[in-house]
Amino acid sequence: MPPRRRCPVCGSKQWHKEPSSGLITCSEGHVLQNYRNETREVTELGPHALRKRALKSGRKRKEKQSKANPRLYHGERARFHYFQCLQLILRMQVTYLAEAWGLPPEFETVCRDLWALNLSLLPSLPPVEPLHYMRDERTGGDGSSVHPASTGKNPSEDDTDDHRAAQGDDHATTAGQELSSSSSSSEDEEDDAIMADLMREASVVSTSSDEDVEDGPDVQQKPQAVKKKRAYRQYDAPDSTIAVLMLACWTLRLPVMYMDFVRLIETYELPYLDSIRLLPPELALHLTKHTKQALSPHHAPMPLQLHRLTARLAKLMYSQYGVCTPEMNAAPILWRAVRALCGTPTLYTMTKKLARVISLPLTLHRSLAPGLPHVKKGDPSWHKYDNAVPEVSLVASIIVVLKLVYGLDGKPRLPKEQEDPACAMPRFPDVMKAIEDLDTKIQEETALFSAKEEISVLDLDDNMLDQYIAFTEKALLSPAKDKSTGRSAVADFFPLEQGPSLSPESARVHSHVPAPMPPGLPALEMDRDDGDLRPGEQYTIYNTLDVLGVLPEDYGTVVRRAANWAGVDEDYIAGVVERFERRLVRWWDRRREEEDADDKE
Repeated sequence: MPPRRRCPVCGSKQWHKEPSSGLITCSEGHVLQNYRNETREVTELGPHALRKRALKSGRKRKEKQSKANPRLYHGERARFHYFQCLQLILRMQVTYLAEAWGLPPEFETVCRDLWALNLSLLPSLPPVEPLHYMRDERTGGDGSSVHPASTGKNPSEDDTDDHRAAQGDDHATTAGQELSSSSSSSEDEEDDAIMADLMREASVVSTSSDEDVEDGPDVQQKPQAVKKKRAYRQYDAPDSTIAVLMLACWTLRLPVMYMDFVRLIETYELPYLDSIRLLPPELALHLTKHTKQALSPHHAPMPLQLHRLTARLAKLMYSQYGVCTPEMNAAPILWRAVRALCGTPTLYTMTKKLARVISLPLTLHRSLAPGLPHVKKGDPSWHKYDNAVPEVSLVASIIVVLKLVYGLDGKPRLPKEQEDPACAMPRFPDVMKAIEDLDTKIQEETALFSAKEEISVLDLDDNMLDQYIAFTEKALLSPAKDKSTGRSAVADFFPLEQGPSLSPESARVHSHVPAPMPPGLPALEMDRDDGDLRPGEQYTIYNTLDVLGVLPEDYGTVVRRAANWAGVDEDYIAGVVERFERRLVRWWDRRREEEDADDKE
């Protein structure tokens, strides 16, 4: 701009430059004379222009080295490796159960087929075997360097980079074969046309994305909810192997309950807790810390959780593949439940009749059982708690029979007729004392190996201390090292006399063998004075939704013993008992209506 001088024509000091012509004019439009406008834009260089030659340095830049451990697997490769480890743990579990329980060879075959069905029914299917990784391992040696170090990318992108690299190698090989075999111009033209189409599509996508970005500041977008990434869902957890084992036992009609597996897991007999120490070093080498945490549960699974997984697997097998799981082998498990409550064969027979009356389901899922008959339009197809744990349903039926005979409300009940089945039942005080003694004894024996009980080493005697040391050796040390060296770490550091690791009674508690029958209890006496209530009179149904209500002492003792035996909460047992009682009342009302209708006819 020229200096701020006055216009010689009008005397104005306001000057501006016109963008079109480049002339300097005042506010009145007078052109400033003798002003020269120059530009330095050069379109063409002459032959005498100075040109500086750029020399490239021969020094190579230092490539960024990734700090990630190349031996650890990530992404889909890690998930495939996780299922490999889980399958190996399942094989260890099958081997132990077949040896400990004396199962037939068909058990392993059934478990293998059920495991394959379980993998195919997962919400997120397992990835296929990464063949390009296997190819890299064969050509590159140990396979530890999966991708080149010059990439400098996040280790979470390993699978994507390797997949692209493998595809690039395949395309390069294919192109080389085509050039060597034929060099026709028609093929080149087709390739050029395909590349042009791909480039055109890429340009369209990039243009549309740029337009979206440009429109973004004007329109305020809602923030998207961040989804929590879970590498391993609940159906991929190690609990799924126990569900497969349970379903295999149901398929072979084995009288097994969920607490049998839980007790074996808590004593570290069945491989489940801290299973990383059981895996070969070649497999454990590639596990990340998150994968190790997923393969190493801190506690044994709960029966309700195992039943949910097992019932889901049985339902999907039936709906997707038409594979029907047979009913539970109820007779042995019902007898075990009767013995858990210090019952007699009379109680066993009465419970079977009651289970038939209330239509007790014996399937893993209600969809596997026939639906209820529809008399009216709004009739339900199934009862509540039809999906309950099967052994809980059996023990709840036993509690209903005990309430019919004894009342369990503090009021004595005696039979008045000799034909009454209650005459063959033992006396109520003797039964309650036997239940309390059995519950206390089992709790003391299982407290040494249970994670729920807090116990001090100072409270252990010599026999219990030997059992605890043997238990810690089994729980903390790897059995593979002892087999390879032929020595025991506990025997080296704690030289003790050789003795049984578990007493016969403790071994029986942690197995599925029922307790031996106690000596016979005296039977109920008949009421001669007609002063007491009869069995079944003034039957009380306790509402589990009443949070302020208190159960009678006798009823609470029976429910607590049943809950400890089945491995569920007392509220769950009480809820199933209440539903069965109301179902029995409805059956009794229908029967009385039918009898009244027959009498009128």
